[in-house]
Amino acid sequence: MENPYKILVVDDEADILEFIDYNLKKEGYQVWLAHNGRDAIATAKKIKPDLILLDVMMPVMDGIETCKQIKADADFAKTFVVFLTARAEEYSEIAGFQAGADDYISKPIKPRVLITRLNAILRRKVKEIAETKLTIGNIVIDRESFLVYRDDHRIQFARKEFELLFLLASKPGKVFTREYILEKVWGDEVLVVDRTIDVHIRKIREKLGDEYIGTVKGVGYKFEA
Repeated sequence: MENPYKILVVDDEADILEFIDYNLKKEGYQVWLAHNGRDAIATAKKIKPDLILLDVMMPVMDGIETCKQIKADADFAKTFVVFLTARAEEYSEIAGFQAGADDYISKPIKPRVLITRLNAILRRKVKEIAETKLTIGNIVIDRESFLVYRDDHRIQFARKEFELLFLLASKPGKVFTREYILEKVWGDEVLVVDRTIDVHIRKIREKLGDEYIGTVKGVGYKFEA
């Protein structure tokens, strides 16, 4: 059964590519192959992979440089990079992580270990996506775009208004104290007082509607589920 994840495997050894390709496809992954870093970047720009399994030692462009270029490109901000190498030296791992790698798998490859590690990494992706978008009834709050939709109508919020709304909506029905709100939304910013929260709550209600934000007198605020 095919799953939605796209994996790009990059290695200059054809037998390793064939071996990984077979095992990943058996698990339902969509798989693309590349033989060096330069080809990997070109392919990645076309397919936007969820994860790149990347050998370190390759001709044309090695894995370290490839990873640096991928991580520097905003289009791949949500792409995981996992290094695959026969070199177990500590300095190689350090170089990989400094380049931005998310994980490290050593050769020789054990299929079950490979699949387990990749599944675990991709579950992080699911969690991160879930944490960036909240859907509660007719309200959608998108943390990536800082936009809120009510009945598919877009509502623009100032940054602090949005962060306050997202915090409350992250746990509908939970009462957030003023102290907790100040800490999470404003942190160590100076010249922030309790009244600041009240002003932002009022602005949120004006834009979203009074029925979504409840007040618990003497305690704080909550998002009404």
